[in-house]
Formats: sequence, structure tokens, C-alpha cells
Amino acid sequence: MTTAVEAAERSLLWSHDALGLYAFADSAGSVRLGVPGRDWDSLLPLVEVTVTGQGRAWSGERFIDTAVGGRLTYRGHESVQDGEWQCTTIRLADPETGLAVDLTLRTCPGSGFLRSQVRLVNEGSTPLQLESVSTLTLGGIVDAMDAMDAMDGLTLHWADNDWLAECRWQHAAFRDHIVPLNRSAHGHEGRGCFERYSQGSWSTGRHLPIAALTDRAGRAWLWQIESSAGWRYETGEREGAAYLALFGPDDAHHQWRELLAPGQEFTTAPAVLVGTESGGLDAAFGELTAYRRRMRRSHPDHTALPVIYNDYMNTLMGDPTTDKLLPLVEAAGSAGAEVFVIDAGWYDDDAQGWWDAVGAWDASNSRFPGGIQQVLDAIREHGMTPGLWLEPEVVGVRSPLARTLPPEAFFRRGGVRVTEHGRHHLDLRHPAARAHLDQVVDRLVDDWGVGYLKLDYNINIGPGTENGAESAGAGLLGHHRAHLDWLGSLLDRHPRLVLENCASGGLRMDYAQLAVAQLQSTSDQQDPLRYPPIAAAAATAAAPEQAAVWAYPQPHFSLDEIAFTLTGALPGRIHLSGFLDRMSPEQFALVRSGISVYKALRSEIPDSLPFWPLGLPSWDDTWIAYGWRGQAATWLTLWRREPTADERGRGPRPRDQHGADDTTRTVTISHLRGAPLRPTLLYPATSDATATWNAADGQLTVTLPRRDTAVLLRLSAAPPAEGREG
Repeated sequence: MTTAVEAAERSLLWSHDALGLYAFADSAGSVRLGVPGRDWDSLLPLVEVTVTGQGRAWSGERFIDTAVGGRLTYRGHESVQDGEWQCTTIRLADPETGLAVDLTLRTCPGSGFLRSQVRLVNEGSTPLQLESVSTLTLGGIVDAMDAMDAMDGLTLHWADNDWLAECRWQHAAFRDHIVPLNRSAHGHEGRGCFERYSQGSWSTGRHLPIAALTDRAGRAWLWQIESSAGWRYETGEREGAAYLALFGPDDAHHQWRELLAPGQEFTTAPAVLVGTESGGLDAAFGELTAYRRRMRRSHPDHTALPVIYNDYMNTLMGDPTTDKLLPLVEAAGSAGAEVFVIDAGWYDDDAQGWWDAVGAWDASNSRFPGGIQQVLDAIREHGMTPGLWLEPEVVGVRSPLARTLPPEAFFRRGGVRVTEHGRHHLDLRHPAARAHLDQVVDRLVDDWGVGYLKLDYNINIGPGTENGAESAGAGLLGHHRAHLDWLGSLLDRHPRLVLENCASGGLRMDYAQLAVAQLQSTSDQQDPLRYPPIAAAAATAAAPEQAAVWAYPQPHFSLDEIAFTLTGALPGRIHLSGFLDRMSPEQFALVRSGISVYKALRSEIPDSLPFWPLGLPSWDDTWIAYGWRGQAATWLTLWRREPTADERGRGPRPRDQHGADDTTRTVTISHLRGAPLRPTLLYPATSDATATWNAADGQLTVTLPRRDTAVLLRLSAAPPAEGREG
């Protein structure tokens, strides 16, 4: 245990009062980040670095206790003010290899978040090959004096992610994954940990780079890794206490190795850590949402929130023509849409199909006999901004560009050009690849008047590209950094251009991308009954005003079905679709009503904070609730779904203990407890829903008499102003 003498020999280098975190250096120059009073031995080295030939002090699945990390010693620190950001850089060095390590910690006064990034420079005389580098490490999360009780009360939260099934949050007791091993009997730490990581170029194709630890008292540690080219986190037990370590790509999981010649440097992907003393995940995601708004590139779209119609989902499905589009353009404009996006297929002039022929991005003459400008002009005439779908990073194997661009402009491994699902992949570090895409986008924006680009990404190209002697993972990271730089350059040249980040829905839903792009496609889910758990949890992955949810009402839908699909999109960004031109007047009026409601409340969304009064949804929950707290009021969306036959066969779930046929649900809204409020039904008027408020208990009781319905409510001291436009 730490003695008073040992504690007195440590120097305070940095502190974050809101998080209760401090960085200390001991008399030997070792630096640790942790909570005061924790046992020094439970704290991790400030940075963990695996170097080929150096390895770790204890072999296993963990990437902590590295030989280099254990040798890093303090050589100085400095703090500067960068606008609203406070930045402290702690400088370390390894005397054996000559590796210099700078850890930069960034935060804002009074905030509950900490952003970290690491820069390494080889100041030695021999090359060093990096195999993993931590962006942030934190030991002693619980008090080692009471570790058994404390860790028994810890809960792990993580999000599985898949095509059509995004943002599926899971939770389990910490001890279900990190079992107590009785270290005193063995004299060693365990070798395992709880870890999640990405695979290939879909950064969120398996999991979100976000997870949390919470305890029974409502405290929470929530983290996010900002990388599109490989990430990993681990948590476990060390010296009788819980720890956390966050990484970008590594050799074991991503084939990433970075060779640093003398004088060369490398900078890790950033990561952010949020800590809250109470309020659990809701409070932590509130802090993370505020952080996301601070760190991203500013853009007018973040506050304007225009309604977007896209012709793809459950509508034209990649088969646009002038004749099919013009009626949709007129109907979308009448419904209240402000952007109209022509999705995939507008360039398809090939009898063999467009999938493996894309790359030139010229409009099809057969699909648009009068030219695509006829449709773009019609979009503008109906008061909307034209948008187009683009998949810029790929070139189809049958595209002429596959033969005319230099071989070095494409991903290669082992000297062979990579092919995946009929496509090659551009390496945007190559000037010819970037020049080609610059020419395409400038033509679409400057010549065609396009103001919105949906940037899709529909292949997982694997570990990356080998450009010369570089590792595949290093090539992927190099490309993705060039890709982000390219996106930024587009916005520099075209400041009002809106970029949507899409990767088969939400398979590249990370804040490396969302720091630059304005919107995030949350899913390709086509079943409106399967979308609610994705829509309700989308604000965990993206700020609400960046999370785009499909609303695809159809003329064969009942009024309840139309309202159901629209209601789920109202808390964030609307991606309207469907054959609106074929609807009855009553159906169309219900769509227009939903759009009008959205326009009346959207000005509150960019400053709102999300919460989940029934907890983060499970995939098959029958009742789902998502709310957001604004300046003027609190809003709440509730869905009631009928379980499928398979789900009914499993029996009732703990969260649905009232049974599948229950028509009423009571939710507790803690931050409004004691407030004399009036619940107002905003949408839809056709639901026959009722809502009552119990101020003393902070409970809202909602009745939805029919299955597969949803409702949007406003909780405020006074009813909303009539006809207010956002």
C-alpha cells in the first residue's frame, strides 16, 4: 500500500477537478494518471507502447504493462489556452530506446470530459517498429482498499453494431467477464481482459468505439475512440482495481505496424473519457454529446436541420429516372422537404448494372433523356436543395478508371490490387486519386448546383494497403487520414455543402468521420418495426442533430403505420422517403403534419441532451422510450411494438414484465420530478394516446391502445406556441 512518505515524494503535474483525476510524477520520474488516494501500484503507466523487440512485462491478451511504458520517465510539461480549450502536454522519454512520448490532455473549464492524444518521436539512433500505442490509460478506477465490493457493483456497457442492426447496447456485471482470481495466491495478475475492437475498414462493422463502466451509486466512466482505421479498448483488473486502456490500431488486431526511423514521428487517434458522479449513463451521454458539439467542425447545417427527402429507401432503390423522380420531387416539396437527394443509380448507363462500373460519376443519358439538370432544376423550383449519392472511395472493376488511374492510386497487398465485391479501393494519399475526386465534386457543386452529398461506403476492404514496405494497417490509417483531409478541403472550397456520412447505413459511425461530416446515416433497416431500437439509441453514436433516421411512409400503409415510421425520425434528422405522390389526401396530410411538428421543435434539438427513461433499448423490447432535454421543454418519444412470433415464444422479458398485451407504460423522468408540467401530444393526432403526469414521483403514464404505434410528447409548463417555425 502507499505510505505517507511515498505520497509526499510525488509531484502534481495536472488535475481535472470535475473528473477527480490527477497526474503525478514520483521521485523516479514515473508518471501516473488516477484518482488521489488510490494505491500507486494500481495505476498504469501514462502511455503504453509495444515496440518490436521490447514486448510486455506479463504476457497475455492485455496491451498494458509494456516494457517501454514502464520505462517512460518525466522530462517536462506545459499548459496552454487554445480558445475555450485547456491543453496540457506531459513529455516523457524512454532512456533505452530514445523514444520520446508527448501526451496531450485537452478539456474545457467545468466540463466532465477529457480528450487525449499521444505523439511519439524516435530520438534514438536506430529504427523502432511500433506495434501498439495507447491513447489513454486509467488505473485504479475503484478503490483498491474495497476492491471486491466495488468491482462487484460495476457494470459493463458496450454496443454491438451490424448492418441493419446498429447501436445494440448490451450490459453485464463486470464480474461476469473479469472474474476474481485471488492474486495473492498466485503472485501474478490475470492474463485476460474485456475487449472490443474493429476489423477492417468498417470501423463500426462489429461494435461502436464507445463503452462505459457504471456503479451502483450512479457514477459512470464513458469513453469514445475517434478512429476510422482501427481501434481497440480493454478493461480489466490490475492490482486489485479496475483499469481502462484505449488504443487506435495495433498489430494483433489490425495488421498495423509503424516503423519510425530516427527523427520520424507518429500521432495516435484521439480518444475522450467522460466521468460523472451521479446520473449514470444518461448524465454521461449528456457530457459526451456536449463534447461532440465542441470538437466537430462548425457548419450551418448543425442548427438549420433541413428536412431531407431521399428517393432510395423502400422507394426507387437505386433505379431513378426522370419520369420516376419528377412526381416525387413535387410531392416531397409539398410535404415540406427542403433537400431532395437522388440516391444510387443516377450514373447507371450500363446494361450489366452499375455496381462494378462506378467511378466516373457522369449522369446516365438513358435515365435522364433531357439531362439530369432537368430534375435538378425541378428540385430547385420546388424550393429544395439538390443532393446526390456518391461512393467516392471505390472504383468498379469494369470502370474505365480502373485502367486509366495509376496502379499506385489503388489499395494493394502483396503487390496485387485489392478487389472486394466487384470494386477496387482508391488510396487518397495518391495525388491522381485525389485530383480525380476533386474534379468530380467541383463539377457536381459548381456546375450542377448540388448542395448535398450522401457519401456512401459499401465494402469492407480488409486490413488496408501496403504501399512499399508499410504494413496494411498503416496504409489504411494513412488513407483514412487523407480521406478526412479531403473531406475538410471540400468544405473549405464549398462552405455550405452538406456531407452525409454513410457506410451501408451505420458501419463507419465514428467521430473521426463525424468531426467533419454533418450527418450520419444510422441504418439501412427497411422494416419500420425493426427501426425503433436503432432510432432510440442513435444519440449514443452521434449528436442528435447529426443522427439521420429513415421515415418511409407508403400509400399501402395504414395511418398508424405512417405515423409510426415518421415519429421515430422526429428526435433527430429526418430522412424522408416513400411514394408520397401516390398517397390519399388523408395519408399525405398525416405526413405533412409530422414535418410541420418537426419544423416547430427542431430549433431546440442542437442544444438538447438525450436520456432514456426505460434504459437503452434492447433489440426486441416491446416498449422503447427516448427523450431529449431542451431549453424550453423536455420531449419524449415512446414506441409500443408487438413482439414477433419468435420473440413471443421466449416468454416475457424482465423489462417487459407488464406483458406483450399491455397498453400502458409508466416512465420516470427524474430531472422533472416535482415540476408541475403539462404533457402535450405533438404527433400523431391519430394515435388515441393519453398521457398523465405525476409531479411528486416524476412519472409519466402513457397509454397507446393499439400495437405498433408511437407517440411524441412535449413536457412543459405551458403548451407550445402555435405554428412556430424552427
